[in-house]
Amino acid sequence: MITKQRYVEFLISTFGNYTGSHLAEHLDGVSHDVITDYLRSERLTSRSLWELVGPLISDGPDSFLILDDSVQDKRYSRFIELVKRQYSGAEHDLVRGIGVVNLVHSGGVAGDFWPIDFRIYAPDADGKTKNQHFREMLLRAVADKRLQARTILFDSWYAAADNLKLIQRLNLIFFTLECLNGTQGSPH
Repeated sequence: MITKQRYVEFLISTFGNYTGSHLAEHLDGVSHDVITDYLRSERLTSRSLWELVGPLISDGPDSFLILDDSVQDKRYSRFIELVKRQYSGAEHDLVRGIGVVNLVHSGGVAGDFWPIDFRIYAPDADGKTKNQHFREMLLRAVADKRLQARTILFDSWYAAADNLKLIQRLNLIFFTLECLNGTQGSPH
């Protein structure tokens, strides 16, 4: 049987292969079709993610919030609504894929990384930019989730004026990292 908790645990513990087939290979008596049916019927939200991981995080003023985006490569998909051409840092090129903006919490200990919020980048559907998603997730982490983390880490691409002003108003510390040609630059 597949449940929301089992599915989120799979996403958290899996690196690279998030397919239903891969999950089915690791669950006794669960087929790919069962997982597909579950994903069609279940609404998985950032709120449900928080409900599952919130109790697991070790939060304090020395904790970190990490914001990054990724593109789930769907280059062979022609009928998935959210697929669009967008830049992928992993490919260093435009690819057809689904963009996701992620907020991760870390207590600063090796291996202590918990996804706590996400947004699907779908400007045609919601009219929002990645920077707007950044601000919404940061505000939600501080105001709604009441996280105590004082430091936020993100790519320099997110160092837009509105984002930096919000960080200053929230009295947070930030570090950005510039990536050029796939190599990491120095913190700003």
